[in-house]
Amino acid sequence: MAAITVICYLAGLVVKATPWNNDSFIPIVCGAAGGLLGLAALYLPLPDFPAGDPLTATAVGIVSGLAATGLDQAKKQLNH
Repeated sequence: MAAITVICYLAGLVVKATPWNNDSFIPIVCGAAGGLLGLAALYLPLPDFPAGDPLTATAVGIVSGLAATGLDQAKKQLNH
């Protein structure tokens, strides 16, 4: 789910902008936010959501959230 990834990427940027920035928290925040958004997507009438039960929806959300961390790392590697 691209929307979950984008929202989690933004959450990671917010964590990075805080005064108590600790880069080790960013994947945790992205994964947790993704899991919550995946659960929310299950119960909202979203077409084409690839999960039909809460456990799968949470897993899809977590993977989508962690993909945001991977995108950020790929961006850093391409800039060097």
